[in-house]
Amino acid sequence: MHYVQMTKWRRGALALALAIATFVGGAASAQDLTVGWHPRSGDMWVDTWLSDMNRYGARYPEPFIDEMVRYHNAPRVLVVDLLQTRHWAPGDVYYACSLASVLGRPCRYVVDMYEADRGQGWGVIAQRLGIKPGSPEFHRLKKGFVPTYDRWARPIDLDDDLHRAYPNRGKGKAVSHGKQAKGRSAGDGHGPDAHGGKPGAHGTHKGGGKDSGKGNSKASGKDNGKGNSKGNKGNGKG
Repeated sequence: MHYVQMTKWRRGALALALAIATFVGGAASAQDLTVGWHPRSGDMWVDTWLSDMNRYGARYPEPFIDEMVRYHNAPRVLVVDLLQTRHWAPGDVYYACSLASVLGRPCRYVVDMYEADRGQGWGVIAQRLGIKPGSPEFHRLKKGFVPTYDRWARPIDLDDDLHRAYPNRGKGKAVSHGKQAKGRSAGDGHGPDAHGGKPGAHGTHKGGGKDSGKGNSKASGKDNGKGNSKGNKGNGKG
């Protein structure tokens, strides 16, 4: 009896140790994405938000992968391979596919170029591809961060350059129901399509919002009332 109890205790202790090791290993992997990582894009604002993408992509991998596939023309197999097998940081994956989108090139083309000269940093790679700091292509690259963050319902601060591109947008402005959308993949009503449109575009997706409420009241109130009253008059005259 004593031997059986000791065996159960040892098994329980081993399971606990494995669980702790798995948790610590996962936390360390996520932390490695931000400690000692520097994209060297040549723009401080870009570097800051690529680092933030590391945190988002590590915590919410599915919405991150969906963004790359649906809006940056990246093959899902490639994105998953970069993140899980080659252990790329999410910020590197995003920047490679964004550069490719601006250039009209496949994402794999930029990935291969970066892996060949990884130590040079993204600023050097971008200039080799013909995208120089301050150029219209670089401006398009920066502007692309904003709709991406909106689709994730994640706050993003704009620098002076982007404030001119988005003059009606307040600093740090994000979609108002961001807490509901974080971490949810596309297709569940809170992913890219749910948050990428203009204000008021959510009425078709939400059953209990203001837009749908107004539509119901008009359809079942005034219109029906007028129709019934006219119908009654017509019946009376006949």
